[in-house]
Order: sequence, then C-alpha cells, then structure tokens
Amino acid sequence: MSEEPILVEERNGCTFIRLNRPSAANALSKEALLGLRKSCERIREDVTTRVVVLTSAGNKTFSAGADLKERREMSQEEAREAVTLIGEVMEEVASLPQPVIAAVNGSAFGGGLELALAADIRVFAKEGKYGLTETSLAIIPGAGGTQRLPRLIGIGKAKELIYSARRISGEEAFECGLCEQLVPLEGVEEAARVLATRIAKNGPVALRAAKSAMDEGFNETLTEGLAIESRAYARTLATKDRLEGLQAFKEKRQPKYSGE
Repeated sequence: MSEEPILVEERNGCTFIRLNRPSAANALSKEALLGLRKSCERIREDVTTRVVVLTSAGNKTFSAGADLKERREMSQEEAREAVTLIGEVMEEVASLPQPVIAAVNGSAFGGGLELALAADIRVFAKEGKYGLTETSLAIIPGAGGTQRLPRLIGIGKAKELIYSARRISGEEAFECGLCEQLVPLEGVEEAARVLATRIAKNGPVALRAAKSAMDEGFNETLTEGLAIESRAYARTLATKDRLEGLQAFKEKRQPKYSGE
C-alpha cells in the first residue's frame, strides 16, 4: 500500500475511497481528513462517478475514529478545531450527490462509525465490533453521531448505545438497523462492489435526484416531502437517459445511460 492516507480508485463508474493507515487502525488524522475532503470535492463534480464506496486498508479495523495520539498533543483550541474539521468532512461525505456505500471491513468506533453513518448504505463485517464510545473518554460523538444514529436506529436505542459507550457485535448492529448488509469480513468489499455495480447501471441523473428527494424530504411533512419528490422527478423528465430507458425497455436490452 502507498503511504498516502487516502487512496482513490475508479472502476466502471464506481469510485472507491480507501482509508490507508492500517498500522494506525485507520485513525482519522488531520492529514487523512484533509485528503478525504479533497477527494469528496473532486468526486462531487465528477459526472463519471455514479456511486462512491468508502472502505479501508487492512481488513481488521475500518477506522478507530479520531487519531488520539495526535489529539493528545493539541491544545484545547486545537482540539476544538479538530472536532470542527471532522464534522465538516463527515458532512462533505453525507452531502455527496452520488449514492455512498460504506464497506466497513472491520471494527468501527467513534469517528470511524460516524463516517459509516454519513454514508447512504452500510455493509458490515460479522466479525466486527461497532460503537460510539466517546462518553467513555468524557466527551460525546462530535461528528454527527448524536444526530445521525437516532435517525437511523431510533432515539431509545441510540441513547442506550451512546450513554453506555457499548461496543456491539455485527449481529446486533444488523438487528437494530445500523447496517443494511452483514457479511463475513473477507466478503465485505466484494458485497459492496456488487451492490455499487448494480446501482451504477441505473440512470445517474435519476440516482442523484432520488438521493436528494429522500434526504431533503426525510424530516419534512408528507405534503412537503411529496413536493420535493415532484421537483426531483421533474429533473429527470428532460434527460436523454429517460428516453434511452424507454427505448431499451421496448427493445428488451440493457440501457446505456450517459448522464445526459
């Protein structure tokens, strides 16, 4: 592996972003966070990227969260700035217009789990352990965990996990809705790749429109949500891809979408 903390690879419309600090449990150092932000900024404008897959090197720990060795050397103000940075980067991931899959190939704690929560879909390893463990360090999840976890698994379960700082198994994570797929460790990245490939075959404008409709409408009333959906649908009507989809259906063949 390269010494770069973030590696980016493109495969057939799928862009893989890999945390590449296995010797440091893929902890989110300042350098890694800035690299992740830079990658997101580029991918956001890349029309050839239809799906993003977040994963990591090492197949042991997806990410242990913030780099505590680095954090110990910081002043209180520097620590505050570091927390702000990690929160901003998580939002960069969450707000990507493309669908994002977290291929969590190993355990994920603190900011590492918050990174997975910023994705649209999560594939976890059966053998992994997962938790927002910050209260055991006398802090709280500060990169979206207190907000995204309750929205995903419900307020009561989220409070139980955050208050207790408990690490849960892959089975419990799947049962409570923390992940959408649970597979053996060695199959996590492949399962994410298969799903990403399937998604990437669909209309890219439609994928972005569907994501924005769901994300923007999630906390709105049904009436407002339906209006958001209607506006998102309208963005697909004038596309060449919509006509290609109809023609491919008529001709009983796979559509060839261009993103136009």
